[in-house]
Amino acid sequence: MEKIEDILKKRILVLDGAMGTMLQRYKFKEEDFRGERFKDWPTDLQGNNDLLSLTQPQAIADVHRAYLEAGADILETNTFSGTTIAMADYGMEELVYELNYESARIAKQVAEEFTKKDPSKPRFVAGSIGPTNKTASMSPDVNDPGFRAVSFDELRKAYKQQVEALLDGGADILLVETIFDTLNAKAALFAIEEVKDERNIEVPVMVSGTITDASGRTLSGQTAEAFLISISHIPILSVGFNCALGAKQLVPHLEVISAKSGFATSAHPNAGLPNAFGEYDETPEQMAAQIKEYVEKGLVNIVGGCCGTTPEHIRAIADVVKEYTPRKLETTYEKTI
Repeated sequence: MEKIEDILKKRILVLDGAMGTMLQRYKFKEEDFRGERFKDWPTDLQGNNDLLSLTQPQAIADVHRAYLEAGADILETNTFSGTTIAMADYGMEELVYELNYESARIAKQVAEEFTKKDPSKPRFVAGSIGPTNKTASMSPDVNDPGFRAVSFDELRKAYKQQVEALLDGGADILLVETIFDTLNAKAALFAIEEVKDERNIEVPVMVSGTITDASGRTLSGQTAEAFLISISHIPILSVGFNCALGAKQLVPHLEVISAKSGFATSAHPNAGLPNAFGEYDETPEQMAAQIKEYVEKGLVNIVGGCCGTTPEHIRAIADVVKEYTPRKLETTYEKTI
């Protein structure tokens, strides 16, 4: 299969859209999340989307298939909360390896099915590594600013287990995404480098932060440029932003990253900003029109969708970007700061 680094020089790659948005269409109830295997589990499981890779694997495969049919080149695994830290909410720490392995295996199976149909358009699997529900650089207690709910080493160990399982399950890429605290991301990147060294392998790594509001900063206070600088010591495939903002609001931050980075640039924004009910109203046509600005300005190499996006959004985006050349990359993936 052609290497993703080579393909990025030729065309803009399309990442898939939201898994959670699609799963909501199934209207799964508590018993659907539990399945037969977890019917007597002591805690509520509804909302644990990662668990559906074990209890509703067909639904996960069907969502992946719908995104590939819409034109996606890269599938994200259903593992956004796949660490012992996040799974502690459900008492499912012991299942973390299996959850990641099975999620990667399902995605890989579907990706290979599509690659075989059209080898000129290989499909890749990105192991999704979310930020966890704890932050390493800020205190959750306003009365105790020095307190930390998690340590760097705890994060590193949790991420390492997730990375090993994703690779064993067949992930081609590792995607450290929705980064609101760069110290968490550094723990994930450290864990990835550890696994690469131990296994003597190379794995493309995508890094995607999230700008949380109109201040243009991550939750831990970094500007787009500061975020880029703080992760640029690691050999990565791409850097960019996802979630929190819609496509339009991301433009100035992408401009900064694109101008300052020698890495590929990625963006998978939400379908606009959430309405009063927490839903996303931006149509595929509206979102694609905004993504068009990215490609006209030569800002991106990889585009896709986050919250609220569907295969219809991804199809509209794929139709737009195929007419444009990707942002020019340096000859090597080195920082240019």
